[in-house]
Amino acid sequence: MLELGRHLGAWAPALAGEELVVATIVAASGSTPRPTGTSMLVAAGGQILGSLSGGCVEGAVVAAAQDVLACGGVRRERFGYSAEDAFAVGLSCGGELEVHLSRLDAQAREALESAPVALVRRLDGNDDDAVATLAVSAPSVVRTLPRVAWVTLLGLGAEASLVQDEVLERAFASVEALIRQGVSGLVRVAPPLGCHGTDAQPVELFVESRLPAPRAVVVGANDFSEALIPALKLLGYDVTLCDARQSFAAQERFAAADAVERSWPHRYLAEQAAQGLLDERSILCVLSHDPKFDVPLLTEGLRLDLAYVGALGSRRSDRHRRAALLEQGLEPGLLDRLHSPIGLDLGAVTPGEVAVSIAAELVAVIRRGPVDGAFPSGISLSRGAGPIHH
Repeated sequence: MLELGRHLGAWAPALAGEELVVATIVAASGSTPRPTGTSMLVAAGGQILGSLSGGCVEGAVVAAAQDVLACGGVRRERFGYSAEDAFAVGLSCGGELEVHLSRLDAQAREALESAPVALVRRLDGNDDDAVATLAVSAPSVVRTLPRVAWVTLLGLGAEASLVQDEVLERAFASVEALIRQGVSGLVRVAPPLGCHGTDAQPVELFVESRLPAPRAVVVGANDFSEALIPALKLLGYDVTLCDARQSFAAQERFAAADAVERSWPHRYLAEQAAQGLLDERSILCVLSHDPKFDVPLLTEGLRLDLAYVGALGSRRSDRHRRAALLEQGLEPGLLDRLHSPIGLDLGAVTPGEVAVSIAAELVAVIRRGPVDGAFPSGISLSRGAGPIHH
């Protein structure tokens, strides 16, 4: 549901005050189009915001949402592939989805509009059809949120001071672990037996979490970076363009970047790393194609724990660059981490095509990593034999 927050305020049914149902994928297995945590809003008039499967199950979800609006309560629907009935509602790709549907009450909407890093929801409804929702602004605040908020979330129906500490501690530990990883999933918390009896069922919470956007540092203010910056934004990166040349970096055509840094790239990278602003999800794309920038920068960048380091240039310039890096004292084994020439072999020529090839290689490296010691090539899916979903 988090991904819908930025659209909710401008969506006509929400502005008109219509009743809304939120449908969320709370479990997925096999080959599925969208991951756990993906949500879709359904208005009383039938309009939808978002998508769960790209069209396979949306019609059935809308119908189930109308039942929730008419009858109250919450629902959980399962969708899978039916080989016997070609017209059955399901996923043609063979996976299975479990979708939870409930009204988007005022509490949940307020939590969503606060732009949290995580939402924690109790999946079972209570007598007034409300689903407890807790907004979390950072992993570190999980244990500092009001005790009464956790008691309400867990549906314990007791005075906050009477709830056993170990019950809340189990919830804290499980929820906090998912939020720190930036992933979504189900958490089951056993209630205190003294309050609910031996037949009490675990309280089921759904944690939807997102980490801040990963960093992308693009070096070199030129035609190639102009094309690459929007592509990286499309992939969800927070993009900084860095160039020591003031007049180059000041051009309006780089306005799509989240930040423009006018300093020597290797110094900027070292400062960012020292401040803890780069991590294992961060990437570095060196498009300056100038040894005085590239060599000290790559010497610094290849020693950091970054997800991807790539450098623009021909094979000839790549050979010279690698030799210069070794001369500067770079450990030989670190050269294996360098993606140079940058990008997949798509036959790219123009800056726009090069941007696509870089983005394609980036996705392949981040999602798949090296296979048998080599990074993925640009083989067409239609010509390959491996699975596209697991």
